[in-house]
Amino acid sequence: MPHFTIEYSANLDDRLDIGAACEVVRKAAVETGIFPLGGIRVRAVRCEHYAIADARQDYGFLDMVLRIGEGRDLKTRKEAGEQIFQALSRHLDSVFASSKFALSFDMQINDKDTSWKRNNIHDALKAEAAHG
Repeated sequence: MPHFTIEYSANLDDRLDIGAACEVVRKAAVETGIFPLGGIRVRAVRCEHYAIADARQDYGFLDMVLRIGEGRDLKTRKEAGEQIFQALSRHLDSVFASSKFALSFDMQINDKDTSWKRNNIHDALKAEAAHG
């Protein structure tokens, strides 16, 4: 259940294709090999209202949080997180080059006892793979 939530400042609209950034994250998550394909979700939330540092309006940010289920050791989580962060960071090189910008990424582990899910995507992908 890797769920990525990206919040980003609205002033990035003319500097960043957020859909492409979501795809970079999705692809990087797949490439780690540790997440079930049918569980990967990447969503972006445009923040219209925000205040950064000394309130200059040209500063921008992108903050990403990954929520995952329990069961992966620290080494595995760190390696996957680094791989995903580096892919997104490279994708944002032009934003860093053209503006003042802050990128952050945090990984959180959901407590299985207080996390509910229902998903039929896994079964659909298995059936599709079986039937080509």
